[in-house]
Amino acid sequence: MKYDLVIRGGTVADGSGAETFEADIAIHNGVIAEVGRNLGTGIEEIDARGRLVTPGFVDIHTHYDGQVTWDNRLSPSSGHGVTSVLMGNCGVGFAPCLPSQREIMVEVMEGVEDIPGIVMAEGLPWNWETFPQYLDAIEARHTDVDFAAQVPHCPLRVYVMGQRGVDREPANSDDIKRMAAIVREAVAAGAFGFSTSRVAGHRTAGGEVIPSTTASEDELTAIALAMKDVGAGIFQTAAEFDLSNGFSAEFAMLKRLGKISGRPVHFPLLEYRENPEGWKQVANACAEARADGVEMYGQVCARPVGILYGLELSCHPFIGCASYRAIAKMPLAERVAALRDPTLKARILSETPDHLDKRVLALSRSVEDMYRMGEPPDYAPPASERLDNIAKRTGTTALSIAYDIMLERDGRGIIYHPARNYFFQSLDAVMDMLQRPETVVGLGDGGAHLGRICDGSISTFMLTYWTRDRVGKRLSVPWVVKALTHDTARIGGFGDRGLLKPGYKADVNVIDYDKLTLHAPFAAHDLPAGGCRLFQKADGYTATVLSGAITYRDGTPTGALPGRLVRHQRSAPRGI
Repeated sequence: MKYDLVIRGGTVADGSGAETFEADIAIHNGVIAEVGRNLGTGIEEIDARGRLVTPGFVDIHTHYDGQVTWDNRLSPSSGHGVTSVLMGNCGVGFAPCLPSQREIMVEVMEGVEDIPGIVMAEGLPWNWETFPQYLDAIEARHTDVDFAAQVPHCPLRVYVMGQRGVDREPANSDDIKRMAAIVREAVAAGAFGFSTSRVAGHRTAGGEVIPSTTASEDELTAIALAMKDVGAGIFQTAAEFDLSNGFSAEFAMLKRLGKISGRPVHFPLLEYRENPEGWKQVANACAEARADGVEMYGQVCARPVGILYGLELSCHPFIGCASYRAIAKMPLAERVAALRDPTLKARILSETPDHLDKRVLALSRSVEDMYRMGEPPDYAPPASERLDNIAKRTGTTALSIAYDIMLERDGRGIIYHPARNYFFQSLDAVMDMLQRPETVVGLGDGGAHLGRICDGSISTFMLTYWTRDRVGKRLSVPWVVKALTHDTARIGGFGDRGLLKPGYKADVNVIDYDKLTLHAPFAAHDLPAGGCRLFQKADGYTATVLSGAITYRDGTPTGALPGRLVRHQRSAPRGI
């Protein structure tokens, strides 16, 4: 038989977690037709001998809600083997939305997800009002990955309640009924679920608490039951679990929502400096809930959640200093020239900074916990390279070292702050998180935190660090591939992909595993209105295939854009 595409002779990690094996992958009509040895010829073929062949990676926490409307490439994720993404996370997004509410939603997204307002003002076409209309609008987009959407709580609440929703007033019974009806309609139209945020630190660009934060359990219950009515949908939340006075009331509420609705509940699971062992309590409670028949999953970032600081980025340790503010709007080259003046440096280092957001100020001045972002990047750096320890060895200060790092490479130097998941100077806790059955890989945020975080490359990091480069205990290649493909697909609602078996969607990566390399993040000015974002590249992706079409060869786009909106959560192919 002649196939559309044959990937010939690769070392296959098929997504099931089984040991790798050598085989051909034959593809026809966008579906895997056959897996085996010496298969028929293809109209097009890829020589995969000596290469690792995996399913396309599935990322279920991405925030590409805006980017999908203006960009055909959902990068950086698509450059790291990702072929399917889920957006509409953390309760923020752009639908449903009345024309009079657009500015509010932009302020929410700018504050929570650090997407510049000018970028959204120029990039968003706003050719929708309701959520089904938003799905219709993005269904017309052709991209390099498949994408699916959840209904975000902030625009939903403001759409129904207007200014009362912005002001976080309690929803009345009519408000709640209407919100539930909108979610029911949206999931029936193809939304993958609903998301909210309960995090006090999620603020608008003006510093206000966002509309969803204090919504009542009655409001959330009605929304969860609306998904039960349809028989589909994830309930995803950004939540903080206060463990200081008995176990978390917030977790108990989420468990009740999952139990009454029968819908899976997802939330971030992180190691916090304030309570580094607290994640274990949450994970154990999640396991108990699952034993009680309530599907609850902690989404785990597979490395430290690293905040990046630099002169081109959203923040750095000196952004609140008066002498820096005086030159902050200068072009980069002029700023760098000014900052190299020893007199100005001494003045800035001596100043006490101020900032509208005290939490941002506290994080950005935590230089004793920061590192230089090198090339290649080290996401698990030794304590000896922490700025405070370098300062002790060299007889200077961590602030002075941070200042100098930012001036490297003509002002493009970047400082790395592993703010979560690295309290013990080790990723051992993350390894424990990843291997628990009540967790799933998530929190890549490829379309968000554009000037602060660059974690959309998690898939490449998992293959390089966890299976190959880590000193000490590692994870196997089949295990990591399963975590990035079959597990995220199954738990995220993409059940028709994530395995290299006949009948499954033909999303495939061909990887030069030995040469797979993750490069350091850098500032790219490629957004609408010339907006800046952090970007990260990788070497070693020989080919990425989406729906049977080759979208990338050796990291270079081919021009093929087979990516489409995925409406409705998918089940495994029949008979599989």
